Amino acid sequence: MGTTASQLSKESLSEYQELTFLTKQEILLAHKRFTELLEKHEKDQIDARVPMGKIITLPELKSNPFKERICRVFSTSEQKDGSLTFEDFLDLLSAFSDSATLEIKSHYAFRIFDFDDDGTLDCADLEKLVNCLTGETNDAKLSSTEMKQLISNILEESDIDKDGTVNLSEFQHVISRSPDFVSSFKIVL
Repeated sequence: MGTTASQLSKESLSEYQELTFLTKQEILLAHKRFTELLEKHEKDQIDARVPMGKIITLPELKSNPFKERICRVFSTSEQKDGSLTFEDFLDLLSAFSDSATLEIKSHYAFRIFDFDDDGTLDCADLEKLVNCLTGETNDAKLSSTEMKQLISNILEESDIDKDGTVNLSEFQHVISRSPDFVSSFKIVL
């Protein structure tokens, strides 16, 4: 599926449209935005990578508290540095598009919130999640007692098998009862 960054053939465009939840116009706009982030000498390279530091400057990600985590989840870099190829970038935009299914969105949300990548949301993941959402400044940070109570409440509601963690299926069950999730889990270029 690789293509040169400076041009997008009709074949590639059609293939990307079949493999994503994006329209041709969205793919072309994504391609334009991606190539704008590349260095001049990289624009003709197949599978050129944009560093995470540049990706997170996009207005659509800049204020997202999970921007680094989003890049790391969608990056195929062997260095695990959060850098993205154009195809990684399309995968990211596809999962966050209005057309993506609840199953796809909840799967990626789970991966983003699973900070230690162990396949479950444990107390440490939930604490990081809460801190990302509330901000980690002293005036916004929850006390230790408040944090423990909140995590206990989350687990009480979500941990169906009572193993002390939330797995993907438990997470998807909770998300399925949240009507605002699909509409709020999006990034639009």
